[in-house]
Amino acid sequence: MTTTGTYLIKGARIAGGDAADLLVENGYISAVGGSLPAAGATVVDADGLIALPGMVDLHTHLREPGREDAETVETGTRAAALGGFTAVHAMANSSPVADTAGVVEQVWTLGRQAGWAEVRPVGAVTVGLAGERLAELGAMADSRAGVRIFSDDGMCVWDPVLMRRALEYVKVFDGVIAQHAQEPRLTEGAQMNEGAVSAVLGMTGWPAVAEESIIARDVLLAQHVDSRLHVCHVSTAGSVEIIRWAKQRGIKVTAEVTPHHLWLTDELVRSYDPVFKVNPPLRTNEDVLALRAALADGTIDVIGTDHAPHPSEAKECEWAQAAMGMTGLETALSVVQHTMVDTGLIGWADFARITSATPARIGRLAHQGQPLAEGSAANITLVDPAARWTVDPAAMATKGRNSPFAGRELPGRVVATFFQGHPTVLDGKLNVPRAETAEQPQASGRPD
Repeated sequence: MTTTGTYLIKGARIAGGDAADLLVENGYISAVGGSLPAAGATVVDADGLIALPGMVDLHTHLREPGREDAETVETGTRAAALGGFTAVHAMANSSPVADTAGVVEQVWTLGRQAGWAEVRPVGAVTVGLAGERLAELGAMADSRAGVRIFSDDGMCVWDPVLMRRALEYVKVFDGVIAQHAQEPRLTEGAQMNEGAVSAVLGMTGWPAVAEESIIARDVLLAQHVDSRLHVCHVSTAGSVEIIRWAKQRGIKVTAEVTPHHLWLTDELVRSYDPVFKVNPPLRTNEDVLALRAALADGTIDVIGTDHAPHPSEAKECEWAQAAMGMTGLETALSVVQHTMVDTGLIGWADFARITSATPARIGRLAHQGQPLAEGSAANITLVDPAARWTVDPAAMATKGRNSPFAGRELPGRVVATFFQGHPTVLDGKLNVPRAETAEQPQASGRPD
């Protein structure tokens, strides 16, 4: 398709509501209404499609620098664009670890050069993720990358004194500590969820209390120092109750759930297929139902994909030796539609809240998560909710082939993604990346 710098998206249902036209000019939505004039614009027929604000992921592993065999910023953001994302937060467990201003600026620069989505680095809480001393939090916050989220994801900040200091430190620049809640002493050698299935299989169990005890400690620390805490990949019904308790008391806590924890259970581990090995582990059906209800009622705030690609040799091996993690960027929208929208738990307006508006607010992304209205940045995802497709990992843009949904038929298809007014995806295929220009918005720590 030949494209111009001006686009007229015709007849899209905005957040699942009434159909309207969207005129996109110079990176912004310049008009919303019926039968808008199309002179000089490239017309995108969106009849039957739903228009959503571009999705924002708070939890993506892009692996670069140092682990380019698993993923790169280029391949990961291509996957993000195909999945409907216009912004992703790159976790710090690269090699070297993103624990200095230099490394986070490198990741941020690679994202701008790639042009498929906004890349915001997540800074490490501790040096080398070792849990011994704080990383350069202030320097990363003041860097060009404008880091506002800090996490040792993959490792828990287990020392309560260090966690308290981190929470106190980030208050200065309105940052947030995103905790990987896993008490290490309770999960030594753990291979899967502790329960009936682990007992039958003879695998070392990963108890729910290992997650819940850290969350309970950290919400109390956040309350004590009046700082912001974000809980990564919540996976148990008990965790939901602790977070609900904390929110009722006005504690500044937010939480995320992954798409795979909204659907898959530990029963799948009976296959011994390492594609189902993940941290935190797949839990029980009772946990899945509690997570869905918590996402619907706002106890859990957002979807975080925890996109974790691995080279094939890290997954195509015995369970005990396999790496933990699943890909998720290209399937997230469909899985959330299947588990939350098609079940009637939420509508498309709420879908926009949990995948765009709220994660943008938590990450302090000023140009993301805005409603599709006149004057808003043109970060837009067009979805065909009636489409069906079968997951083929070999056909994905990510380098990772470790999708737990391989071979499954899923609902919903991303037809187009507009990033800062530029179509990175058209007709369900990658178009061309957005060129880096002086006008491209800089990283910003400002609230929306």
